[in-house]
Formats: sequence, C-alpha cells, structure tokens
Amino acid sequence: MSMHWKRVRVGPIRTNCYMLYQDAREDCVIIDPGEDPDVILDMIGPRKIAAIVLTHGHFDHIGALQALSAPGIHVWIHHKDAPMLTDPWLNGSEMLMGIRVTGCSADHFCEDGDTIEEAGMTLKCMHTPGHTPGSCCFLCDPLLFTGDTVMRMGIGRTDLPGGSDTAMRESLKRLEPILDRYTILGGHG
Repeated sequence: MSMHWKRVRVGPIRTNCYMLYQDAREDCVIIDPGEDPDVILDMIGPRKIAAIVLTHGHFDHIGALQALSAPGIHVWIHHKDAPMLTDPWLNGSEMLMGIRVTGCSADHFCEDGDTIEEAGMTLKCMHTPGHTPGSCCFLCDPLLFTGDTVMRMGIGRTDLPGGSDTAMRESLKRLEPILDRYTILGGHG
C-alpha cells in the first residue's frame, strides 16, 4: 500500500498540521491539529481519524484537539507533556496569547523507541526534549515529523517554561546523523 501525506497551516502562528493516510484505507492519522478544525476536516475529506499524534503540548499544536477528538480516536503524546493538554498556563496559551486553549486528555502515551500502529502505518517515537520536556519526533519512513524540535528556519524556542538549551543540544546531536535520510516535516515554516 502507498502512504501519502497532506499539510495545512492553521491558526495565527501558521502551525503545520499533517494527515497521513494510505490509498486502500478509509482512515488516517492527524499530527498536531493546531487550530481551525474545519480546515483540518476539509483536508481529511471522507476519511475517518484513527489517531491524533502530538509532537508536544503547546497551544498552537493542540488547539483543534477537543473539536476533532471523539470516542475511538486515539490521542498520543509523551507523558511529560500530557498535563499541557488541559492547562492553559502550561501550554502557553494564557501566558503568550492571553487566551485559554485546552484540549482533551490523552489516552495513549509514547516513550522513546515506542512504535505507534495506527491506520495501517507505523510511527516510531523519538523523545527529543528541549522545546518542551516531552517533545517528540516521529519517524514514518521516509518522513520525519519534527514538531518544533527542527523547523524549516531553525529550531524551537527553549526559553518557555519547561524548555532547556542543554536538552535541545542533546536532542539535536541525536537527530543530526539521520536528518539527511528523511523528508523533514516541521511544525512551522
């Protein structure tokens, strides 16, 4: 089966939201539904969401989570970022934007090295802290979804609560040997 992906940019910060799907299936995986659920649903079309995978818990990556979640849809995040889903201070929406963005709680947690099997595809979790304590990248060969760890024009901020320059440097060292083997799909840009 052939795997495909689509992207839409959502919200005021223009966060990249991705859909992964296979031709022969009616379901899909959504990565980082930042905002604008109607735009995301237009991208999905007739497909059904099997899972929502979050690279981290900042508001601009979870804004449409509540609207898109439903019973039977698996929500995946690293456990260190799980509290951000329901706390507007932790996810930065209250502090940075003066608004209160909350999603729903996750029902699945991924750790470094775990594989996520959804919609007939396998995503491998790489824990890459630095931008947030639970930031993760996801390998779905030949794609690497990097969230805000690595983006088109640089790397994610480390000056927000939970960020760490030291952890980011270690994560980037870990990613460096594999970056040229994958199509990098970042959270912005």
